[in-house]
Amino acid sequence: MSGIVVHLPQGSGGVVDGEPSGDAVTLRLGPGERARFGRGSSTTPVELRLADAAISRFAGEIRVTDDHWQLSNHSTTHSYLVENPEGAGEYLRVPPRRAGAPIPFEFSRVVLPTRRDTTVSFQVYAPDHVYLDPHGTGGSWESRTVMAYSLDETATYFLVLAALCEPWLRDQSPVAVPTTPQVVERLRGHAACARLTARAVSSHIDYLAEEKLRVGAAAAPESGRGDRRHGKREAVVGVALRFGIVREEHLALLPPRAEPTLRGR
Repeated sequence: MSGIVVHLPQGSGGVVDGEPSGDAVTLRLGPGERARFGRGSSTTPVELRLADAAISRFAGEIRVTDDHWQLSNHSTTHSYLVENPEGAGEYLRVPPRRAGAPIPFEFSRVVLPTRRDTTVSFQVYAPDHVYLDPHGTGGSWESRTVMAYSLDETATYFLVLAALCEPWLRDQSPVAVPTTPQVVERLRGHAACARLTARAVSSHIDYLAEEKLRVGAAAAPESGRGDRRHGKREAVVGVALRFGIVREEHLALLPPRAEPTLRGR
């Protein structure tokens, strides 16, 4: 992946056609590109509008490099938090006026304080973390071999991928890939997925298809939205199984399956 994906969830104060809206907003930024965020105004344009009176007109800026992204905090009074939702409480604090703070997380949640009961936040999917081939780590950097598909097996998106592939790996000969609600139900017993929603699973599938496994363009039929989502799931499973990205041993990452209840004879 070269670049990042910034996602402002629905109801967080996004912008559609230049006007404030409660709809979700997604930005894709390549290396060298920037995105400003804040309350914005007609004289202070921002790419990501956060409609809260406690947030500055120009609250901060995201800048993308080749292998990570940086956060600048333009507030003179408030620190911002960058949380790693998959890191068991891991976070960074970016103090006021800090410019270009490098963010190491592959998946981040940027949190800004407000005067409301809840904070304002948006999500950032970082540049792809590159891993060396474990069998080819010797020699100079230029001569080393990197992994074609670079996935973090401890991440939630990998659990989603394993759940999608599970029926095939258990030789159940399914006629269709698991649906998004079925994936949510399958992962419900995992400690990291207790609050996983269908919308979050869909975001992870998009991330896998478009950024990690790079099948987004080939998995977009011209029919309805449901068909596009189904096409992405099938394409993701196909690549993961054909190239051995998800294997039988990865099923141990999933929570135990519920045993069927016997009601007597």
